[in-house]
Amino acid sequence: MARVDVIMPQMGESIAEGTVSRWLKQVGDEVKRDEPLLEISTDKVDAEIPSPSGGKLVEIKVGEGETVEVQTVVAVIETDVDAVVTDVAPAPTPAKEPEEPKQRELEPPPPVAEPVRIQTSAPAIPGDGSTATTVEERLRTKSTPLVRKIAAEHQVDLAQIRGTGHAGRVTKKDILGYIESRGVAVVVERAAAPRAPALLAGVSHPSVEAWPGDRVEPMSRIRKLTADHMVTSKRISAHVTTFYEIDYTRVAELRKAKKAEYAGRGVKLTYLSFIAKAVADALGRHPVLNCSVSGDSIIYRHQINLGIAVALEWGLIVPVIRNADELSVLGLSKAIVDLAERARTKRLNPDEVQNGTFTITNPGTFGSTTGTPIINQPQVAILGIGSIEKCPKVITLEDGQDVIAIRTMGILSLAFDHRVVDGADGDRFLSDVKETLENFPDGAL
Repeated sequence: MARVDVIMPQMGESIAEGTVSRWLKQVGDEVKRDEPLLEISTDKVDAEIPSPSGGKLVEIKVGEGETVEVQTVVAVIETDVDAVVTDVAPAPTPAKEPEEPKQRELEPPPPVAEPVRIQTSAPAIPGDGSTATTVEERLRTKSTPLVRKIAAEHQVDLAQIRGTGHAGRVTKKDILGYIESRGVAVVVERAAAPRAPALLAGVSHPSVEAWPGDRVEPMSRIRKLTADHMVTSKRISAHVTTFYEIDYTRVAELRKAKKAEYAGRGVKLTYLSFIAKAVADALGRHPVLNCSVSGDSIIYRHQINLGIAVALEWGLIVPVIRNADELSVLGLSKAIVDLAERARTKRLNPDEVQNGTFTITNPGTFGSTTGTPIINQPQVAILGIGSIEKCPKVITLEDGQDVIAIRTMGILSLAFDHRVVDGADGDRFLSDVKETLENFPDGAL
């Protein structure tokens, strides 16, 4: 018999730790290779982790709700020697920063990383002046996003802190201890030169007394992150919402004409696909809606990356369609269906929920007439789609006569950050989207 370690995988270069959300197998259970073994949560995404080998689960080292660093052994599988392939695999290539797109984003994204042991060396990082660097050295200089945000808020150089985490990584406990040791100096410095708060630092929720008979359960990781993000966004952005009534009759006619053709390609043609196309094209003409605020500067994003909010049974997640303006309605339809399906089955990669520049949320699928969504930081706008249904509408014919007709109608709401987006900017953008939807061009399909 042989023992195979199950390792907490590194789900992206910036991901330093993961939380065991749920064990799908228990000690003593037989498991097959690649069979889902456990669910983990990171600060980016939830994912199912497959078993690296077939055999019997003989030990669980990390319980549900516990957070450990990458490369930590979370469980042990006992297997026949002949059945062992290996518990060592090449390290996944670290994700690079987004570059100028060279091809359309229609290719299937890479699968979620399996639990692997990471190699101890890797190619040199271009531009750092060295000929080679180890994974440990990279980990030492790459702490978790939360740690880096706390460091930025308090103007702390992570290189000054002796980390106690894996490979000397600075943990949250390390940086908070360092800041606390500076004591009065931190208070004086912050009073003299106040800075913008870190996105997730300092978010707290008041305690409420539970009454007899109440059921109390801790928030899941994704629910806690959502709560923190929503509170933070309302603190940061000056939210204003504008509403436009949209006549979708032209889109409804195109859907009816093209529905069978798209179904033959394995794609469901929805109103969301048309709206995503209209929004992506309009963002190129209204760049202030596709920007971010950085201190006293405005970053106008070159890429147009649409986030599509997906409601899950356990929370909300926003996968991102990169370079959405380069896709047709067919391409957007494929991307939306693919991302939504993999979000619901916990097969998204962390990179697929990052670097969005504008978000669309669709509460209309639940029957909501309209809504006032909260901006997804650090973006400056979010579009809400209300329910779409047939209703009587007064229209004017070419001869000037007014008549009542049955039209397919709905409401779009645009919440924008009034720090940088003026009311006229928001209205011009949404008016542009309205014009496209009501006169949708055949060539965009």
